[in-house]
Amino acid sequence: MRFMMLVIPKDYAHAKPDAMPDAKVVEAMTKYNNELMKAGVLLSMDGLHPPSTGARVSFAGGKATVTDGPFVETKEVLGGYWIIKAQSREEAIAWAKRAPMPDGEIIEIRRVREFEDFTPEVQKAAGNEAGLYAELQKRNTP
Repeated sequence: MRFMMLVIPKDYAHAKPDAMPDAKVVEAMTKYNNELMKAGVLLSMDGLHPPSTGARVSFAGGKATVTDGPFVETKEVLGGYWIIKAQSREEAIAWAKRAPMPDGEIIEIRRVREFEDFTPEVQKAAGNEAGLYAELQKRNTP
């Protein structure tokens, strides 16, 4: 099973475009990332620039509308993520609990929906989705 661990940093919703993480936090996070790698569970990870540099595309009535960040009504935003492989939700939670997060920050854990998780009807509607995923895996494997 794959799980996405979503980082929700405190006060990141209104961070300035040039906001940088604290060097000590990055140092601790690097050690944690190395633990995930050594354990063979880390599949992917990235940090995200603040929402003030982003955009949202919303859809209504067949039209797309773009809103530039920051997003005034937002209380929580993503600051980064890991994708890990784990045998269970409990194992994913155990890894998240080990993350060196500053006070007030959150990690949300969500299981990645695999193609096999869909009903036959949805799999048929998805067509070559499994093939696309397999191609992505080949591209991203050194």
